[in-house]
This record gives sequence, structure tokens and C-alpha cells, in this order.
Amino acid sequence: MTDNSVSDLHARVAKLREKSPKLRARDVATELGISEAELVCSGLGKTATRLAGPWSEVITAFGDLGEVMALTRNEGVVHEKVGEYANMDFGAHGGIVLNHDIDLRLFLGRWHFGFAVDEDTRSGPRRSLQFFDLDGSAVHKVYMRSESKDEAYDALVKRFTHEDQSALIETGPVPVAPADKPDSEIDHECLLQEWTHLKDTHDFFPLLRKYKVGRQQALRLAEGRFAQQAPLDAVQRVLNTAAERGAPIMAFVGNKGCIQIHTGPVVRIEPMGPWINVLDDGFNLHLRTDLVASAWVVRKPTVDGDVTSVEIYDANGDMMVQFFGERKPGQTERDDWRQLIADGVLGQGVAA
Repeated sequence: MTDNSVSDLHARVAKLREKSPKLRARDVATELGISEAELVCSGLGKTATRLAGPWSEVITAFGDLGEVMALTRNEGVVHEKVGEYANMDFGAHGGIVLNHDIDLRLFLGRWHFGFAVDEDTRSGPRRSLQFFDLDGSAVHKVYMRSESKDEAYDALVKRFTHEDQSALIETGPVPVAPADKPDSEIDHECLLQEWTHLKDTHDFFPLLRKYKVGRQQALRLAEGRFAQQAPLDAVQRVLNTAAERGAPIMAFVGNKGCIQIHTGPVVRIEPMGPWINVLDDGFNLHLRTDLVASAWVVRKPTVDGDVTSVEIYDANGDMMVQFFGERKPGQTERDDWRQLIADGVLGQGVAA
């Protein structure tokens, strides 16, 4: 595409933002019929610099930035954590950032576009690093804070600047998961038998893949044994009860390119319209309750005993958020989490 394409799109963006200054970036992109990545790309030469990988090296350089805010989101949930990038490890297709504050699982095959963004906002200048899937949807963002190291940001941008700073990116469709097979074609007795012998929660996805069963389909087939439907307000129940009781939890929010995890207590729970929000120092969570289509309590056997999660899904069958009690490998599940599930989420009284 030509430079005029960037200029023309930038003009359209500027016109819409002048008309509706309070619109968020995703809403601006939706209004213009473009992806969020294309919206960011419209600022090339003005507010945006396109970056080139390898993304593992870019992420490794995040470790020089000091304290930042990491943001991962999907269609219905935004997860924000303040901390530093450290304890990173990368393999052929992914990586891990294993800190208490910034705790990530990275699937780098879904990281297609990256940008450094310097923009003026109503609250002042803001610098960020933003990464997108092939379809232009955001997979992960890093926001600089007053405590962050600007010289390290500048060095990162200089080192990883893409050779093409003039043309709009070419987005495209991402792979779509195949439709679930009919239940009648699933050997659900063998599925449940192997479920019984799980050794680790990470063994669950390979189990689904082995039997070629969708995640919610598996929960439905396991209902009454390993899964139980929960009220649609399960998110509010988990957060409010955890805050009331001081029970530390784990909150997993992800997309195809990144999963971000909060571990610890939640304190300030604030509803606002369709949103339920956690507004704590160092951790914010924002969830669209009107997008919740189903909620499940799921039990998985492990070598450390049963581990229980609360899983929230949207109408497309995509997981919005997953909650556990705070736990490390080798530890049994917390009694206060089991009690929270029993009487705070399911309302059944004393936990078994």
C-alpha cells in the first residue's frame, strides 16, 4: 500500500476522534471498520513506530524497562498488572515470564505485528509497546509508567525498528477452531476415565486434544462428575467473596497469543454499568458481565489432590476468565478456596 493509505486513514481517525474524543481505541477501530492494529499503524511517522522481531528478543528487552504495566485482554476482559519483566524463558514457539507480579504464558506464533506508540492523552504523554495477531487483534501491550526507564524504551525502539515505516500492514484471517464433533462420536467414558487419572492441570488440554473434544463440550460430558454449571454471576460471586474473606486467588485472562495471571488477594470490587472491576494497586481487572454466556466449576485431579477452577465463557464458546485459589505446584488446594466455591459460588453450604 502507498503512503497515501496511511495518510488517508490517519485523517479519518483524526476526524472521528475530534467528533468523539472519549472513544477508546477499540471503539474507534470498530467505528471505522478496521482492526486495532491498523488503527495504530495509521499513526506511522506521527505516533507509531513499527517494530520487527524476533519477538522473543523484543520481550527479553522488556526486562530493561523497569516497572511497567502489562495488559492482556480478550473480547470481554482486560487484565492489567504492574511489575517488571524477569525470569523469562523461550522455546521454539513460545515463552514464559515467571514473576509474582508479571506472570505470562506467551504463544509467539500469534504475534504478527508490533509497534511502539507515543501519544498525547488527556492525562498526559503515554508510551507503550503494542503487539497484534494476524487479524489485527491485540495480544499484549506494555505501558510505561513514571518509574519506567525511558532510555531503555528508546534503545529498544531503535534496535527493533522495522525497515518499512510507510505502508499500512496487511492483516488477514486467523485459523478458526473446527466445530465440535457430535457428542455421539466422542468416547466420553474413556475421556472421563482418563480425566480421573490426570496428574497435573496442564494435562487437561492434551486430554481434550487426544479425544478431539471441545472444552465446553468436555465440561458438558463431565457434568455431575467433574463439572457443574454455576450461576452466570459467578465472576461477581468469586470476586466479592474473595474480597470479603481475604482469600487469595489466581485470575487467568488470555487470548490466542498470551495468557496473563494475577496471583494474590483482591480488595476493591466496583461494578460500573455492564462492567465488574477490580481496582487494586498493581492489579486491575475489567469484565463485561453482559457477555457471559456460561459459567462452570471444574474439578481436575492432580498428584497434589483435586484442583478446582471457575471458568467463564462467552457466547462464542471462548473462555473469558479462569479463577483458581492461590496455589503453587506441590501444594494442595486451599481450604478457603474450596469453601468459597461451595458457599460463595454454588451456595451449597459447607464444602465437602
